[in-house]
Amino acid sequence: MTGPGEFRQRVRPEWIDYNGHLSEAYYVLVFGFATDAVMDRVGLDEAYRSSTGCSLYTVEAHVRYLREVGPDAELVITTRVVGAGAKKVRLCHEMSADGTVVATEEIMALHVDQAQGGTTPFPAAVAERLAALVEPPPEYAGRSIG
Repeated sequence: MTGPGEFRQRVRPEWIDYNGHLSEAYYVLVFGFATDAVMDRVGLDEAYRSSTGCSLYTVEAHVRYLREVGPDAELVITTRVVGAGAKKVRLCHEMSADGTVVATEEIMALHVDQAQGGTTPFPAAVAERLAALVEPPPEYAGRSIG
């Protein structure tokens, strides 16, 4: 299995702020859509969530806003799985517009059983798919603000 692939999203007019470019909240929204695409790819899709009551919860995120994004830009998000454990996954998203990286997001997400209200191990097939996707983190991963 190759990497999680790319997710594409065109910037919507209502996402443009008073400065004439993509508002910061919408970078995170689009990164969230990319996380959803990874979930679908590894078997944590809507059918899984409905039948098991389990889902991924993002518990930590670090976003870097590198370039402004203008109206109607097509965003391409490339995702790397940079860590996977029994109950957690670490993802790095890179958002590009016109071939230039405009933002990155690193997240830690936990596999949660919503009925029990706590973490639970991934099913074996999902754990195997995630493990097969793990690759070295990019240079920006693991940084703190400061």
